Amino acid sequence: MPLSVGTQAPDFILKSKSTGELKDVKLSDNFGAKNTVLFFFPLAFTGVCTKEMCDITAGLSQYEGLNASVIGISVDSPFAQEVWSKQEKITITLVSDLNKATIKAYDVVFPGLAGIGDTAARAAFVIDKNGVIQYAEQTPTPKDLPNFEAVQAALAKLG
Repeated sequence: MPLSVGTQAPDFILKSKSTGELKDVKLSDNFGAKNTVLFFFPLAFTGVCTKEMCDITAGLSQYEGLNASVIGISVDSPFAQEVWSKQEKITITLVSDLNKATIKAYDVVFPGLAGIGDTAARAAFVIDKNGVIQYAEQTPTPKDLPNFEAVQAALAKLG
């Protein structure tokens, strides 16, 4: 089960690559300034994950209008994420949890996906400006998408 509402969100520093250079993305950089939405997804270049990240990209202005930064997290390398994001025109920040420390910290490990190994489960977290989890969801299966309306409703309550 994912971490529960009211829990302090585990901080992380993960690598992102979207402009040709690797850069660090640190969750706590948003604390005090804006809310954060984390979308954990199993793997780049797969059908459901592509649909999810493209849908989130299409609605990015809604999240930004709710004073939220959106981060997608998978166990793919930042190099694979960069190619995938360019190919699919995904504009949200994607970060690599290649060592799986963050999926373990948030308790969203999906064991043995398709026999290839542990990945992130499909999950969503809304984290307020103080670093406290205000919404947490792990979908029943990797084929199910998070409840985007519930995520946005949780953000709207934060103001």
